[in-house]
Amino acid sequence: MTSTLTARDRAKAERSDAIIREAAHLFAARGYNGVSLEDIGAAVGVSGPAVYRHFAGKQALLGAVLVQVSEDLVSGGTLVFTSVADDAERMRALIRFHVDFALGHADVIRVHDRDVAHLSAADHEAVRRLQREYITLWITALGALLDAPTDELRLRVQACFGLINSTPHSTKKAARSQSTTAAVLAAMAESALRAAI
Repeated sequence: MTSTLTARDRAKAERSDAIIREAAHLFAARGYNGVSLEDIGAAVGVSGPAVYRHFAGKQALLGAVLVQVSEDLVSGGTLVFTSVADDAERMRALIRFHVDFALGHADVIRVHDRDVAHLSAADHEAVRRLQREYITLWITALGALLDAPTDELRLRVQACFGLINSTPHSTKKAARSQSTTAAVLAAMAESALRAAI
């Protein structure tokens, strides 16, 4: 027997999602310490105290932002990994997935880079665990293409993430189309991952 969400449940879930999106945007623009729950509430049309109906506080909200995006990376990456049989194409598909993610979530990447230290211990551990899972997917995919020790594969993967993640919020959007940016990043990422030494 499957349960169906009531209209009230759906509205609450939609409001929570809106709060998470606006929190990510505001944290990215002003930093964790520069944003209040009142700011976040105002951005979604509710009072600051009303945000407490959805999240225990600002730190919990930061945790929701970063844990959710980490979960999305793992689930999306796993889907890509398991749906492509060819080793080389699997790697390219993972790269495309991550490039699309980075271009679409520059705010969250900025928040993670700058404000991860503000997470609670439990949320920090959850984010780190999910990151390790995601990195392992990439190491496994790359290991099918390169005969290299795991430490070197990890270094290549993490350097590739640095290349992809830093670009969307350090270049002007008007400078080139998103599709061109994605193509350039994907080509550079694949070259970096498989560079001869």
